[in-house]
Amino acid sequence: MSWQSYVDDHLMCDVEGNHLTSAAILGQDGSVWAQSEKFPQPAEIEGIKKDFEEPGHLAPTGLFLGGEKYMVVQGEGGAVIRGKKGPGGVTIKKTNQAFVFGIYDEPMTGGQCNLVVERLGDYLIESEL
Repeated sequence: MSWQSYVDDHLMCDVEGNHLTSAAILGQDGSVWAQSEKFPQPAEIEGIKKDFEEPGHLAPTGLFLGGEKYMVVQGEGGAVIRGKKGPGGVTIKKTNQAFVFGIYDEPMTGGQCNLVVERLGDYLIESEL
């Protein structure tokens, strides 16, 4: 299975009639493995990596994706970063080699985004990717 099909089939999938706005899988070095058409560039990988190493690093400044600022909200230290911006937000799951991104807006909920992103991230971790 290609990396693009993980994005197209597993991240951009239908969840109770809703879909992510955009999604991507990026290597921990910032390289793009696969992304949806509207995924914002650039993702500020260094700040994201630092927050996974030192949970709370992004809380004072926020998380930036493609110049958009997301307020960092509850996450799981070293495993998941969650951000909120108006009625939407972002979930980032760290795997052994990559970051799985999901960006959503209403009517999709944060919980639905978390489910989609974290489920794929957990699968990749189990596959040692």
